Amino acid sequence: MQIHDLPYPDPGLPDARSGPRFLLWLGRNQLGGQFKSLCWGLLHFLSVASLPYGVGFAVQAVVDGSGSRLALAGGLILLLGAALALGDTMLHRTAVTNWITAAARVQQLLARRTAALGAALTRRVAAGEVVAVSTGDVEKIGWFVEALSRFAAAALTVVVVCVGLVLYQPALGIVVAVGMPVLALAVLPLLPRATRRADQQREKAGRATELASDTVAGLRVLRGIGGEELFLDRYRRASQEVRTAAVRSARMWSLISAVQVLLPGLLLIAVVWYGIELARQGRITVGELVTVYSAVMILNYPLRHFEEIAMAYSFSRPSAQRAARVLSLERVTEPGGLRAAEAPAGDLYDPVTGLLAPAGRLTAVVCGDPDLAGRLADRLGGHPTEADTGTSSSTASGSSSGSGSGTESGPGADSDSGSGSGSGSDLGRPTPPVTALPSVLLGGVPLDELPLDTARTAVLVQDKDPVLLSGTLAELLDVPASGSVRPEQALDAAQCADVLDALSQASLDDDPMNARITERGRSLSGGQRQRLALARSLVTDPEALVLDEPTSAVDSHTEARIAEGLRALRSGRTTVVLTSSPLLLDRADRVVLVHEGTVAAVGEHRELVLTEPRYRAVVTRETDEEAASTALSRNADTSLHGDPGIGGAGIEELTEIEETA
Repeated sequence: MQIHDLPYPDPGLPDARSGPRFLLWLGRNQLGGQFKSLCWGLLHFLSVASLPYGVGFAVQAVVDGSGSRLALAGGLILLLGAALALGDTMLHRTAVTNWITAAARVQQLLARRTAALGAALTRRVAAGEVVAVSTGDVEKIGWFVEALSRFAAAALTVVVVCVGLVLYQPALGIVVAVGMPVLALAVLPLLPRATRRADQQREKAGRATELASDTVAGLRVLRGIGGEELFLDRYRRASQEVRTAAVRSARMWSLISAVQVLLPGLLLIAVVWYGIELARQGRITVGELVTVYSAVMILNYPLRHFEEIAMAYSFSRPSAQRAARVLSLERVTEPGGLRAAEAPAGDLYDPVTGLLAPAGRLTAVVCGDPDLAGRLADRLGGHPTEADTGTSSSTASGSSSGSGSGTESGPGADSDSGSGSGSGSDLGRPTPPVTALPSVLLGGVPLDELPLDTARTAVLVQDKDPVLLSGTLAELLDVPASGSVRPEQALDAAQCADVLDALSQASLDDDPMNARITERGRSLSGGQRQRLALARSLVTDPEALVLDEPTSAVDSHTEARIAEGLRALRSGRTTVVLTSSPLLLDRADRVVLVHEGTVAAVGEHRELVLTEPRYRAVVTRETDEEAASTALSRNADTSLHGDPGIGGAGIEELTEIEETA
């Protein structure tokens, strides 16, 4: 095990059933490194503990006036000093290697789990908790793994020294052998309280980290509404709570340190007092007294590692528990297991909400709740939500149809019906029992039964807030793709001409593809970032593409051109757009209204605006008063002139609504 071996080709399959089991799994995977550290630790500590014997031997040689024995004692002390230096150097090297290896392995596992869960991770785990696990918790876990071998070496050294003192000078050795276990176990009653205070400190620190993460993510919005001071005050209060909790925790650990200084001092006083009495009686020599005294003094050094391992375990146990919770999150897979790695094709169907996206058509989905839209996008991408028995979730069922369509019960019909529920779990709270909901079907094949890479090749989901990594535009668009869509076509469909002009000015060779994009695209506007992310999604050319509000940050004229470009480029491919924009809805082949977790209406945009009040309220932002007025007007027109249908007054009303939208 060497640092240059990192990162590992395969970090292994962790035991994530609990924090202690995860720590044990890490230890088993580093037995070689732990054994090396233990051996060098024994050399170091035994050399330190043997120095008193050399000093006592030298003192007795001086008392007896023996020059040869004094020279022998000097050589022994020099040898012990060299062994001490070598052991200390190699112990530090191997222990740090253990720490870095454990931390790197945990980070690899977290990165692999994050990649496997994708956007579903932040739905199930708070963003601040993810940051805390991948930074501070990783270091604490590494600290415990590093301290474990040094503690084992220190404990073995204490045992060896006590046995050696009993054999060397039984009268005083028995006193030391009885007192050492008392010193080692004296702090145990204080550890539970210290652990609780440390847990409270970490909990408050995690909340402060989450608050800071949320504040930074929404800083632009906060500045727009003047809410910076409000969130600054919240973070200041959270920070002060962390400081107070840290002080309370430090007081307890300082008490533990004081106990470990006081009790060895009392033992040393007892050994000296009793040793002087024995020396007066002639039962021990002066050299033996110096040896025992020095040994007790030296044993304070390995005893300090008992306190360190207690602190390391107290801090790493909850950290390991949080890491284990993240690592235990899995894609919900059907009992039948994974199918062959062959990407299916066909209709995209969600049995929970009843949503059907016919193959090769552009389907627009309208959800009044943005959170529901986000969960639906996750489900369509193969990350099903879970029915949480411990929390309430929106659940509804039913079936309806738009004008001119029949009733369906599966992916082969023309309207949608079903039921759905959504939930999430917070990493900072105990996870309640969960029940998996049915998986989304693509061509009749459950996505959860496909290997992850195959499922993501078949269905690609673009989140509402896509992330742009730093690098050149060419690197941004260098993603796994079918090869059927060139980057130029995708950029043109996403209406990125002005973005390319801006990037070409920032490029050294006037080639926008070589222009560098800063982290998260912070040098670009929100609309520019959104269009580049859309172009990246279009380049991949998946069998089914799911877009969550892809044009929320662009103006209406650009949005209309994007709608036309998207429709043309994705012709013959399955595309689902979750949006409430009339410009996108009007160009969709099929529009589905999802209300309270289930499909409520299916049809075309202009048709649903006239016939479905819930759809009209979401799309046109119509108030209750306006809806009542529209209904009265329609009833009056119907009673006077008959039902205008889609012609006559219906066309005028549709035009008025479109202009309002």
